Amino acid sequence: MKDREFTDRVVLLTGASRNIGRAIATNFGAGGASVMIHANSDHAAAETTAEAVRGAGGQAEVILGDLADPDVPARLIEATIQRFGRLDSVVANAAIRPHSPLQDTSYGEWRLVMSIALDSVFLLAKAAEAPLRGSDRAAFITIGGMTAQTGASDRVHVIAAKAGLGGLTRALAHEWGRAGITVNCVAPGLIDTRRTGGTPAHHATMQNVLDRHGTADEIAGVVLALAGSGMRYVTGQTLHANGGAWMG
Repeated sequence: MKDREFTDRVVLLTGASRNIGRAIATNFGAGGASVMIHANSDHAAAETTAEAVRGAGGQAEVILGDLADPDVPARLIEATIQRFGRLDSVVANAAIRPHSPLQDTSYGEWRLVMSIALDSVFLLAKAAEAPLRGSDRAAFITIGGMTAQTGASDRVHVIAAKAGLGGLTRALAHEWGRAGITVNCVAPGLIDTRRTGGTPAHHATMQNVLDRHGTADEIAGVVLALAGSGMRYVTGQTLHANGGAWMG
């Protein structure tokens, strides 16, 4: 990343209260960006992220909202523009990752996962299209997952949603290409993060060729590269950052 490359740029980042979301926000701040920090309900954690962004040299505001509510995505876009005056990048990181075998997964749980991890991204895209068309370096970035390619047990809803993000990414890239809006998906795998409910079994057993787990900052590096000036010819792609655990 070029020094302060994101000065005067505005980013909306969902699911930014901790882990990969916090790392993405902080790195955007180090690049000079103004970041709208979204979280579901944990204002204290989101404000900690905002303080990290400010400490790194950027501007930040916090907004709360349940992305299972279909009215929330448009409200996030509107609030970002009202506060910062423009929109250059959207990073859709919010998701929930419950674990349950198929027969123990209710339709309500299936719909909840889909509404947050996939439906909300569709709604964000609809609301973000017009303001992104006003940017000379617009980027819409989704955060997928390695298991969309590899599969895993007891996560049928999560994997289906993450696989759907890949398709949505390609569809949007086609629709928005002539407007100069790039659309890409970053698919992390085997990242050291703190998770509610413990570490998934496939994370504990899977190996990669680098023989280590990645860091949240390494995922942030991929996201910022896609939002930066040097990757404007990259769109419609799923970029895998998993240390070689899956190669496609």
